[in-house]
Amino acid sequence: MRRRSHLVAVLGVALAGCLERAELPLEAGYGPHPALPPPERTLIPTLDIAPAKGWPENGAPVPAAGLRVDAFAAELAHPRWLFVLPNGDVLVAETDGPAKESQGFRDWIMQRVKRRAGGGVPSADRIRLLRDADGVAEVRSVFLEGLASPFGMEPVGADLYVANTDALLRFPYREGDTRIEAPGERVAELPAGENNRHWTRNVIASPDGSRLFVSVGSDSNVAENGLEAETRRAAILELDPASGRIRVFASGLRNPVGMAWQPETGALWTAVNERDEIGSDLVPDYLTSVTEGGFYGWPYSYFGPQVDTRVEPQRPDLVATAIPPDYALGAHTASLGLAFYDATLLPERYAGGAFVGQHGSWNRRPPSGYRVIFVPFAGGQPSGPPEDVLTGFLDEAGRALGRPVGVTVDRAGALLVADDVGNTVWRVTPQPAGIAGDP
Repeated sequence: MRRRSHLVAVLGVALAGCLERAELPLEAGYGPHPALPPPERTLIPTLDIAPAKGWPENGAPVPAAGLRVDAFAAELAHPRWLFVLPNGDVLVAETDGPAKESQGFRDWIMQRVKRRAGGGVPSADRIRLLRDADGVAEVRSVFLEGLASPFGMEPVGADLYVANTDALLRFPYREGDTRIEAPGERVAELPAGENNRHWTRNVIASPDGSRLFVSVGSDSNVAENGLEAETRRAAILELDPASGRIRVFASGLRNPVGMAWQPETGALWTAVNERDEIGSDLVPDYLTSVTEGGFYGWPYSYFGPQVDTRVEPQRPDLVATAIPPDYALGAHTASLGLAFYDATLLPERYAGGAFVGQHGSWNRRPPSGYRVIFVPFAGGQPSGPPEDVLTGFLDEAGRALGRPVGVTVDRAGALLVADDVGNTVWRVTPQPAGIAGDP
């Protein structure tokens, strides 16, 4: 009888996981003071996966009023991240996480989730160069290949830094090059390991080029693999490119991906993918300025003092120092891409604000993200609710036609968006005068 009661209880918790859904509107999880309801734990994580379909012929995202969107380059291989070189050439990382064996039931579930959502594909492990003269990439050169799940890219002087999942590499670069044949120099080893749940590594240089900042996500959801596996993870690392010396610049950031310098204040900002499996309304991803030496809560707490009781041992001393993020971006939106707008091509309302690529949820019912949004700024801080820039990435059946990741601004001032399910880089420009309607 006791065994039957236990089985009924387990099945009841599992069923709750199947039925669990958001009780708050997505908008409640946006802004400087998001709603943070009590956590709701289930035996089986909430799964609501948008299966990857890809765009139909002539399909495209839906732009906001006053904008248009066109394919800058299509038929790419899982494009995830973008960088615009000083001469206007666009680098795109065609990449995915390294192949690995399942490490237990939960890991098996996560791998199936990734495959259904369009990830978990064999990584092309290359960087492609795109060059255009009229808004469409006429040149599509293989710029670097034979990499290891590459992601972030950053030129400094005559060097180009590329962040592989396990190391920061340095290559010689001359402006105008369409291919690099020289082998990369390993400047610094980066945390990877057997599990390596958050595999992306972004890199950004300080304005004077003397320091590099590398973002490294956690090895787990909430330290379930042990805290020793999180050494120099869930952090932004600072690196001296001359010596290779590396230190933790800021910590407690579960999965920081996009990084950018705020044009008005010069502060470093990052977009962070927060923790899962405590309900569809928790925890909001966020956009925040990064303080040197700052601790942002993971894994012990979120949004300052909100303790995550799943973590053992607890660290109330660290929780007391946790810095609340500046601006929430909605629960489970997978906010990854970040670019501040300091150009003039797009309408004036975008000046100084931040574009964010939201890759889309798997752990929320109904789904969230699957869009590019804009966060207005004033005085160096977010100043209002987010606005949709590109939508329509989900069809009426809930299938993913595309999933936005990296965002950047090209030399002309257009917004570029990497879409790793649609295998396309989209280019967003003003709608020409006298033309109305969506594409």
